[in-house]
Amino acid sequence: MKNLRYKLFTYGFIFLAGGLFSCQNNSESKKETAKIQVEEITQYEGYELVWNDEFSYEGLPDSTKWAYDTEGNEAGWGNNEAQYYTDSRLENASVSDGKLHVTVQHEQFEGKEYTSARLMTKQAWKHGKFEMSAKLPDARGSWCAFWMMPEGWSFNDGGWPNVGELDIVEHLGHDKGVIHASAHSKNHQWWEGTEVTTTAKVDSITEKFHKYTFEWDETEVKAFVDDKQFFSYKNEGEGMDSWPYVKPFYMLLNVAVGGEWGEKYGIDDAAFPQSMVVDYVRVYKKK
Repeated sequence: MKNLRYKLFTYGFIFLAGGLFSCQNNSESKKETAKIQVEEITQYEGYELVWNDEFSYEGLPDSTKWAYDTEGNEAGWGNNEAQYYTDSRLENASVSDGKLHVTVQHEQFEGKEYTSARLMTKQAWKHGKFEMSAKLPDARGSWCAFWMMPEGWSFNDGGWPNVGELDIVEHLGHDKGVIHASAHSKNHQWWEGTEVTTTAKVDSITEKFHKYTFEWDETEVKAFVDDKQFFSYKNEGEGMDSWPYVKPFYMLLNVAVGGEWGEKYGIDDAAFPQSMVVDYVRVYKKK
């Protein structure tokens, strides 16, 4: 695979208050900084970049690209999770210094003991290469993920995992440095021990940025960390029960607390606040 490079120049302009404009937006409190930021974007041979967020701005995540998923809060997301996912709250989702921070706070909020954010893209794609560079949290009890669900589906629709789920990377704080990539469907369910999943070991997972990549076409899904493949699942030709990945999927970024998997060894309250720090998210399609 040949990597080409080009420069993306992002220009930020600041306009001071006092006649030029009036500051709006309550919780958004978005401050734009006067700077020119240069981001280096990898181009892959045979692919073209079709969507990205380099986080070269400040404040809340770009509302033209991201939405907040809060639908399952009261139900614990069907998994006994302990956090409350908030909407447009800088304490849980903020962009600064060219990075997105998805942050867990240990605080009382809407009957829960923790807050966090669950971001989802407003766009969905069928097939492609999906990529994130990030530092992942390691607090015991944390459960972070970069993953995909089918367009048009939301928590209250039910039908999981029959509708399909693609996990690009999951990381549990109680098992630092071990990442998981998985494909879920009616025939491959984690509680029945039939899920399709693989793990890999990543050093300095919280201290350094690592690149997590997922390739998906009509025949196979593959996961990579720092360009090294560690997961593959091929279409078994058994229809929707094993391969429901036949429509566009949107991406999600979140940090959960507890849950059936995350709370296996308890929750270390003293470890919070802690963040998943994201350098960029990118989507490529085959030319």
